[in-house]
Amino acid sequence: MTAITIRDVPDETVNALKVRAAQAGKSLQAYALELLSREAAKPTLAEMAARLDRETRTTLRTTDILGAIDDGRDRR
Repeated sequence: MTAITIRDVPDETVNALKVRAAQAGKSLQAYALELLSREAAKPTLAEMAARLDRETRTTLRTTDILGAIDDGRDRR
């Protein structure tokens, strides 16, 4: 596994993270790793846009939809 060093972290940021880590019952290292892992797992806006494009494509035309509506109305 690779180690990451973050320099010049303000003391108030480190202190806040230490408190949150302690509240979660974790070491600062485990807590920071969890935060980084969660952030890395989130899809980017570009990934979400690509997924939306893939999952919302259709071969239906407006006339197909209107025809299905008319068929449904005729069956009543």
